[in-house]
Amino acid sequence: MKRFFNVCKKALCVLSAGALFAGLLAGCGAAPADDGVLHVGLIQYMEHTSLDEIRTALEAQLEARAAEEGLTIEVDVQNAQGDPTNINSICTKFVSDGVDAIVAIATPAAAGAAGVTEDIPIVFSAVTDPVTDLQLNSLDAPGGNVTGTSDNIPVEEIFRVAGELTPDASHFGLLYCTSEPSSAGVIENAKACLDGEGKTYTEAAITNASEVQQAAQTLAEQCDAIFIPIDNTVAKAMSVVAETAIEAKIPVYVSADSMVKDGGLASAGVNYTNLGQKTADMVIEVLKGADPATMPVQTMDDVNVVVNEETAAAIGVDVSAYTE
Repeated sequence: MKRFFNVCKKALCVLSAGALFAGLLAGCGAAPADDGVLHVGLIQYMEHTSLDEIRTALEAQLEARAAEEGLTIEVDVQNAQGDPTNINSICTKFVSDGVDAIVAIATPAAAGAAGVTEDIPIVFSAVTDPVTDLQLNSLDAPGGNVTGTSDNIPVEEIFRVAGELTPDASHFGLLYCTSEPSSAGVIENAKACLDGEGKTYTEAAITNASEVQQAAQTLAEQCDAIFIPIDNTVAKAMSVVAETAIEAKIPVYVSADSMVKDGGLASAGVNYTNLGQKTADMVIEVLKGADPATMPVQTMDDVNVVVNEETAAAIGVDVSAYTE
């Protein structure tokens, strides 16, 4: 699906913008096409609320920033549907099409893009541990052709909120997918946090989405609460987890505000609309000639506590401290 952000009122404006930035773009491998259009390939790992929210905000911000900068940008939006084969095919096609930049939403998409080109600039979004998962030099100086935004979450803050809302919850279920590169690290942080608080936990490590319901049911029977990291596989089935937990009258603490919208009780995490907008700003800078190798990875400072009042009412938890 291709979308044009054709913001110049006259063809001459497009050509002038292209000429203005041509020298800058040549330096990092992004040069406007002969028609004066800048081509962006956008790959989203799969469809679920969190990633959809990022993409929507990213596209809107790209359109707004293109208007400000006098650029015409064509965005080819592709969804890999959670399939590694699709990721490779989509990214390979972007390279053969000669796009000026690749935008990759979620870790598997970013890793796939990085695996097929060392020349085309790549701007990622929602990669929790980019240094480890994408083999960057550092957050401040990524090196190579890859930079972007991280949705790394403050696990301690989530459990602080859990302690306030459900202080009697002492045994947590940890639900995550083993094929999600970022989940394991967050789970280790969660374990350390719970150990420090003298609380116990049971892990439910699934391998695919078909196992989510059974895992959620098992945890609901054994635990006082459930914790879920930023995990695309589980997030896609969040409504199933929420339904199971509500029936068992136990809270689910999650790592993204969008997962709260899908039925989780609460989260202390990043705002995915803001994340998408910040990613778009970085894409614009790359298209104007900025070198990804020296562009620091952006993290979100505005950690928000969000609660689902309907879920709270259904399981009998008072969330008024965060709603009044």
